[in-house]
Amino acid sequence: MSGIRVLDLTSVVMGPSACSLLADYGADVVKVESPSGDVMRHSGPMRNPGMGHFFMSLGRNKRSIVLDLKQKEGRAILLRLMKTVDVLVYNLRPQSMARLGLDYESLCALNPALIYAGAYGFSQKGPYAARPAYDDLIQGMCGIPWLSLKAGADIPRYAPMVLVDRIVGLQLFGAVTTALLYRARTGKGQRVDVPMYENMLSVVLAEHLSGTQFEPALDPPGYKRSLATDRRPYKTKDGYLCALVYNDRHWRSFFSAIGKPEMFEGDERFQSQNGRLTNIEYVYRYLSDVFSTRTTDEWLRLLEEADIPAARMYSIDDILTDEHLNKTGFIQTVKHPSEGELRITAIPTEWSESQPENRSHAPRLGEHTAEVLLEIGCSQAEVDALVASGVARVPEQVRGIPK
Repeated sequence: MSGIRVLDLTSVVMGPSACSLLADYGADVVKVESPSGDVMRHSGPMRNPGMGHFFMSLGRNKRSIVLDLKQKEGRAILLRLMKTVDVLVYNLRPQSMARLGLDYESLCALNPALIYAGAYGFSQKGPYAARPAYDDLIQGMCGIPWLSLKAGADIPRYAPMVLVDRIVGLQLFGAVTTALLYRARTGKGQRVDVPMYENMLSVVLAEHLSGTQFEPALDPPGYKRSLATDRRPYKTKDGYLCALVYNDRHWRSFFSAIGKPEMFEGDERFQSQNGRLTNIEYVYRYLSDVFSTRTTDEWLRLLEEADIPAARMYSIDDILTDEHLNKTGFIQTVKHPSEGELRITAIPTEWSESQPENRSHAPRLGEHTAEVLLEIGCSQAEVDALVASGVARVPEQVRGIPK
């Protein structure tokens, strides 16, 4: 994506994660922040104010500029910048963008080839269009806590990570790259809307419509295998084991490995994929009972010999010392100019010709304000005046003001 400039007018996680991917793959991502900065800058732990851990992972390979868009001078500078970009990614509600004079029609007139990508809560075609949205709300509206109850939880639970923001961030990344490909072939920019609710539902319902996909319904909603109470890491004598005895070959090998080869042919609950799914609660309960009879190491050796997928259940500490990740260099230690040594993950895709790189550290708030404004034709005197008036901001050490 070298040569593509992206204006990142997003905050929190969904939009920044999509723009982080664009940056990782070579785009020049200019992150426009308010004078107080992206909210994730202030989410600890952190060594210095405004450099929270979550922002550090979402901010790499980006440049940060600060513009106060509540002031007309700030909006004027943003419009000058808009003439130089290929993609605008925003997660303000469209109504807010229109109030700022940043609606699609206005910006398309300024830059006809622009990809104008909106990432917000709900489709603008329905009654929820103006609602605010966050990960927890969308998880709830997509049925994820309800599914946790169906799977046997005592109380409804959100997934223990910002799941929706991350998944829809991937979908947003895919939409932007597809729009860029369309533009490369046709010369046409366009507006792309990526609403959280509908995009996450496309993932959840693909799995959990289940029998209600048919008219009339063949079964209640909910994919039985995913919702089975005992679909979880199995308790062994000394820990937990993650194992998937899945297809016919796996089951035949499993029964042979535990000395009961007759079970596969003799019990119809195990003989076919659909038979196992129909009796999935029994199947997982059976496995749970069997796996409790040996240690984790014993099972890992036995299942490896039987060519059945299995792994030890990891903690985060275990991940950081995993021999495979250490060998591949996926977890790296780098030096940040203001934050010291940091542990980061490598870009996970591997390329034969154009391997993406971790080119630059997560920026301090406004670290590249002067640099970018000079690039779009502002004079040094204009930059100084914008900073002095509070319309723009640069870090104190760049201004030469002692801390």
